[in-house]
Amino acid sequence: MAGGLTLRVRVKPRSSRDGVDGVRQGALVVRVTAAPVEGEANAALGRVLGRALDVAPSSVRILRGSSGRDKLVAVAGVSVSGARARLSSALDRGRR
Repeated sequence: MAGGLTLRVRVKPRSSRDGVDGVRQGALVVRVTAAPVEGEANAALGRVLGRALDVAPSSVRILRGSSGRDKLVAVAGVSVSGARARLSSALDRGRR
């Protein structure tokens, strides 16, 4: 994908807050307050990753794992180096 990247993501639905929570076992951990019903948690994942990576939620696409917690996600419009910097910043904000 030109101008994009692919991420392994572990989603934690029904969390107390939305946000990026670090990396565990090679996957980015993302907390969402939404329940895993009728695509709500997947939509929330798009919003949270979009906000963290400074891209539109529509730029976040689930490639694999739409019905599970472990997902493979494609993000358009961000480079690997840009994603690292933005995710680092999002992690710092989450720890305050």
